[in-house]
Amino acid sequence: MCPDRGRILTVAVYPGTFDPVHHGHIDVAKRAAEIFDRVVVGVYDRPDKSLLFSTDERLAMMRQALKKVAAIRVVSYGGLTVDFVKSQGAKVIVRGLRVISDFEIEYQMALTNSKLAPDVEMVYLMTSLEYAFMSSSMVKEIASLGGCISGFVPPHVEKALLARLAANS
Repeated sequence: MCPDRGRILTVAVYPGTFDPVHHGHIDVAKRAAEIFDRVVVGVYDRPDKSLLFSTDERLAMMRQALKKVAAIRVVSYGGLTVDFVKSQGAKVIVRGLRVISDFEIEYQMALTNSKLAPDVEMVYLMTSLEYAFMSSSMVKEIASLGGCISGFVPPHVEKALLARLAANS
């Protein structure tokens, strides 16, 4: 078999707020790393919503969660996602889909992104069945009400989330 000379490195960006990162996010990132040569997980630093964790905290949690996946790099970004994608040398945005309502939002974002950057493709990965119900908001709510979240997030995220909620109460 001949070596793959001149092969183009395929870079994808998986953007999100990840507040906090949960097993569904980790699942999508790892599966993307099996499809693409390199995945840049972009932790958005200025979302239009209230966050529990700072950008640095979310970066640290995501880096810890994905530290064993060599093909993944975790960085923060601000501004338009399509501009960040281009700055990373990528032409693909990866997103996870859980439920039908996700599709409506993602479809609107895909159309907007294609207008802003026609050369950037959207790739959607269906969240694995075991994580299909999971969202960061749900994890935070369960934790705030005293429920067990150990099956939803890695241990380091559980510890950080419980400490933050205790400090805020």
